[in-house]
Amino acid sequence: MFTFAAAVFFLLITPGPGVLTIAGVGSAYGWRAAMSFFAGLFVGTNLVALGVVSGLAAIVLANDNIRLVLFVASACYLVYLAARIALSGAKIAFIKTAKPPGFWGAIMLQAINPKAYAVNTTLFGGFAFMPQDLATETLIKFVIINMIWIPVHLLWLYAGVTLHRLDLPAKTQTTINITMALSMLAVVALAILAPK
Repeated sequence: MFTFAAAVFFLLITPGPGVLTIAGVGSAYGWRAAMSFFAGLFVGTNLVALGVVSGLAAIVLANDNIRLVLFVASACYLVYLAARIALSGAKIAFIKTAKPPGFWGAIMLQAINPKAYAVNTTLFGGFAFMPQDLATETLIKFVIINMIWIPVHLLWLYAGVTLHRLDLPAKTQTTINITMALSMLAVVALAILAPK
């Protein structure tokens, strides 16, 4: 279960459309507008997780080959994201919009967010810690994910509200990008080493 929680943390702390957008909304519009967006992201990410669990669980668990293919595809996508982050240069580019996207905009973002699907497939398709009771394991995973998801996204929101005021040196921005990329690679390593 600790390995699973560590993987959740590293997957959520690294940038993707959700965290970058919440940081961008916080940076551009402040806490109030961003909290509506935050609520939509929360609902959206749980809807994606439910979709992954209900739609793929039976197929994935019934066929080891399909489970392996989905796991490898998810891991490859996470490695790709890590490479893009590491090679993005010396600017931490928060996503900004013309107006606050709000609650429904956040739900729509999660519905089309490939990282949300890759992360949930990785987390719910792997990291088995109660293979004798899949329903309880899935419920515990939902609780752990949300207990980590909320503070991580609030942290990104805080970063968006405060970091845009700072004039960080290029070296610091590059270091932040590389650290985020290494965190993403740590998740891939944890997934590979987790008991099957």
